[in-house]
Amino acid sequence: MSTQVRVPALPESVNDATVAAWHKAPGNPVQQDELLLDLETDKVVLEVPAPVSGVLGPILAESGALVQADAVLATIEPGQAAAAPSQQNPADAAETTDIVLTPAVRRLVKEHNLDPGRIPATGQDGRLQKSDVQRYLAAQTAAVTEAAAPPPAAPVQMNSTGRDEKRVPMSRLRARVAERLLEAQQQAAILTTFNEVDLQAVIGLRKQYKDLFEKTHDVRLGFMPFFVRAVVAALQKFPVLNAAVDGQDILYHNYYDIGIAVGSPRGLVVPVVRDADQLSMAGLEQTIRQFGQKAKEGSLSFDELTGGTFTISNGGVYGSMLSTPILNPPQSAILGMHNIVERPVVVDGEITIRPMMYLALSYDHRIIDGSDAVRFLVSVRDALQDPARLLLQV
Repeated sequence: MSTQVRVPALPESVNDATVAAWHKAPGNPVQQDELLLDLETDKVVLEVPAPVSGVLGPILAESGALVQADAVLATIEPGQAAAAPSQQNPADAAETTDIVLTPAVRRLVKEHNLDPGRIPATGQDGRLQKSDVQRYLAAQTAAVTEAAAPPPAAPVQMNSTGRDEKRVPMSRLRARVAERLLEAQQQAAILTTFNEVDLQAVIGLRKQYKDLFEKTHDVRLGFMPFFVRAVVAALQKFPVLNAAVDGQDILYHNYYDIGIAVGSPRGLVVPVVRDADQLSMAGLEQTIRQFGQKAKEGSLSFDELTGGTFTISNGGVYGSMLSTPILNPPQSAILGMHNIVERPVVVDGEITIRPMMYLALSYDHRIIDGSDAVRFLVSVRDALQDPARLLLQV
């Protein structure tokens, strides 16, 4: 009796998914819980495992198909599933069983280190033929090639002036980002205020304690934990920047879930550091680094990308000198970090060279007054220029 492979339950607010890639081809043996395909939503990539062991039957939703929750993707037919690894050469296993192989078949399975029991036989009385082995090898090769191959190149076409162009569909993530950014522009009264921060004190602290910090906590100390700490301290002083518009109300959050914008192969994603005010510097660094690694692997969960009361975006890692970040709805404010540049500045009446960074705070003017926004950014700047403030909470 065949078993259906269905789209798993999708996260709340996600209505459908796109079949990104199949990792098995029809006729391939599969083991229970072995990865069959990837589904892409507008937030995460979901892995769909095999519900049972058997042989993959017809695929009902090819790559690129749009599918709803619980839709049937394929079937798994009863049959010999992939055997667990053993020390014995699979091709030699036939010598200890009642499988009868012709010399040509025996030579072929031994050459490719195959298990004859896994290959569907079509000969008389269930005998394995050379053509069966060749067909099996072809299916295996096709599956591996399809899984490893890059996405097909977009067809080149000529525009009205005779020049080459290509048309590429947006990914689900890119389309969702475009939708949310347009929504933010249309529904919020966005203003941006700027300031600059002297990071000499932070750089000095990192240099002084980096080796001891890494030895103690088994993680390197970066800049982001300092910024998260400074932002949380400023949000505690100016809670309206941690709030959101909810209809005709202002919803104040009495917790600090800070979104950290990071790049991934699929585009920009914003995993959320929950209860950032309760994490140590080491806890913040470990969480942020884990998010960065998961973003590269495409393994961030839906829960890790959901929510957030305030966002920090670091364009400086790409060399940005200054930018105006766009709100991440329904949040009401976002802080933009930029690259650190040694510049001449005046300190105590004298010109000196300091590591400077421009800061940009975009905010929703519907609920946040300019004075609060400016004072919030000054609070962030002051905490970073004198990190002792974070310890003393002043």
